[in-house]
Amino acid sequence: MSRSYFLRKLFFALITVSAILVINYFLFRVMPGDPVSMLVRNPKMSPEAVQKVRELFGLNKPWYEQFTIYIINLLKGDMGISFIYRKPVSDIIVERLAASLALTIIAELIAIGIGLFLGIIAAWKRGKRVDMLSMGFSLITYAMPTFWLGVLMIALFSVNLRLFPTSGMISPEYVFTKGLIRLKNIGWHIFLPAITLSLVLIGEYMLVMRSTLIEVLTEDYIVTAEAKGMDKKSVLKRHALPNAMIPMVTLISMNLGFTITGALQVETVFSWPGLGRLMYDALQARDYPLLQGIFLIISLCVVGANFISDIMYGYLDPRVKS
Repeated sequence: MSRSYFLRKLFFALITVSAILVINYFLFRVMPGDPVSMLVRNPKMSPEAVQKVRELFGLNKPWYEQFTIYIINLLKGDMGISFIYRKPVSDIIVERLAASLALTIIAELIAIGIGLFLGIIAAWKRGKRVDMLSMGFSLITYAMPTFWLGVLMIALFSVNLRLFPTSGMISPEYVFTKGLIRLKNIGWHIFLPAITLSLVLIGEYMLVMRSTLIEVLTEDYIVTAEAKGMDKKSVLKRHALPNAMIPMVTLISMNLGFTITGALQVETVFSWPGLGRLMYDALQARDYPLLQGIFLIISLCVVGANFISDIMYGYLDPRVKS
């Protein structure tokens, strides 16, 4: 991979982030409703007091002054003060980001491992019973609404079998514990949300991996490798899989970027204290600074995931290396 390729991809990533900053700021300004009305709930409050609230949050200034202040503060790491929590937005996001990362990483690892394995087996045994079973399982899980699957999980494993808790990240009696005991309780709570989120991703990864690998196995260089006397397992491992993984890298990177903050339904159903749930609460309250901060994190995750996938192309695809 050349240095010019890396710098070119970095340049386009920075341009994308710059455009996101502009869109992210103005997007919430065109939303219906007035944030001051959400802050001032007393109908008897005087107009002077309402104006003081506007001045406190800088809402009385022209849009271009507000935008300039927003960019300057953002470069300093200041995302503003949340309207509803009365705390720095960066502190609130950091508190919730750990929960979202834990849920997302566990779900992604499960989905990648099982999904790729099923996709490889289904492509290798195309048309046989294992292929039909894998396809059926993947289509069913991929088509399931996440919130509906979460409700089913709660009804079966929490209400009927009483194996896992219905909601939350940690039991009240373990809030002040530390070490292995605390981690064990968190793992007990995270099991159902992670399985729910991973089941949908498993179906997607399996279907894409199967179709890509089937296409690769029909290429001329695969036929040539087999004609030279290479056994089928070596052909699959050395020639087919590296080429089939190229589109999977893009898919996994995109999903990782979106899933970090896009697991809104899972976090809502299981009352998981992550960024998805925080975004829902901020939308309800029209908390502009908090929404801007969350959407900025989402955008940076997606852009960063795309940038990483582009760099990985440089190592997986010889055409990019040259």
